Amino acid sequence: MILKAANVWSIFSYGSRIDTPSGCLLNAEGSRLIFFERCKKSPKNNIKIFMHTFYTNHLGEPAGFKSSSKIRLEEAWEEWNDLQEHGWTEVSHNFG
Repeated sequence: MILKAANVWSIFSYGSRIDTPSGCLLNAEGSRLIFFERCKKSPKNNIKIFMHTFYTNHLGEPAGFKSSSKIRLEEAWEEWNDLQEHGWTEVSHNFG
């Protein structure tokens, strides 16, 4: 008896959808805001994230630019999670 097996191949697309941290985190004191943004010019196999840090006013809105850095995707996720563990909360801001 000969068993015929179906030739089944799963097609996986690596890197077609890569989640990135994006948005704003506000510290517990409401004095600093970090905006995470994907660098649009980075290749899919080496995604970079911009972290823009702002001083904030009494309403938690950006009031002054502090610094900016470009980091690897893995570092950005580590930073995002670490900040949330230390009391930073996600807030929405419209940066145009």
